[in-house]
Amino acid sequence: MTRDGHGRDALPIHSLPLDATAPRTVETATFGLGCFWGPDARFGVLPGVVRTRVGYAGGSTPSPTYRDLGDHTEVVQVDFDPDVLSYRDLLDQFWRSHDARARSPVRQYQNLVLWHDERQRTAVEESRAARETRRGHVSTRTEPLSSPGFTLAEDYHQKYHLRGSGEVFDAVCAVYDEPDAVRESTVAARLNGFVAGYGTPGLFDAEADSYGLPADVLETVRARVD
Repeated sequence: MTRDGHGRDALPIHSLPLDATAPRTVETATFGLGCFWGPDARFGVLPGVVRTRVGYAGGSTPSPTYRDLGDHTEVVQVDFDPDVLSYRDLLDQFWRSHDARARSPVRQYQNLVLWHDERQRTAVEESRAARETRRGHVSTRTEPLSSPGFTLAEDYHQKYHLRGSGEVFDAVCAVYDEPDAVRESTVAARLNGFVAGYGTPGLFDAEADSYGLPADVLETVRARVD
């Protein structure tokens, strides 16, 4: 194991070409945008995103689970390469992905951005102020990622749309038979986004050869992108 930019163990994923070229140092962003299946796909397909994972954060209840969430919110955590994609770029995507004037009465599905450090806090506060200037009142929660921090969701929530695309998911699992490895794979993040209807044909065509998957599997994904 190596250590990533936030002190976590980074999985040594080298079997698929795109995963082998992933940067060893990344930054991390955490967002809530309703049910976490959608934003996991939406962010995962962005160039510069290295890996995604879904889980629970924003509350105080210890050890949340899907069946016992307490006061937490469903969130997606995004590891990204700051040399390719900036935190402010991700914030722009976050604001475009929801109606900041509305607030879900259900805490589980509220819109939320959790900053990891003071630099992110400044960016969040500035982007929120700009949004309020342009659009009026903002109900979106903006808070620090504080104790107990981020808790991974159960395996069946990770890369949910990819799991629903049997042939494609099976092809990834044939390479990475451990759930942790599938979750932390850049290729899996991209495919999860493409099969969910995000991304563009141009991006898929630019990266497809680096996915290292059989041609018939890539054709299945390409049809979904079209």
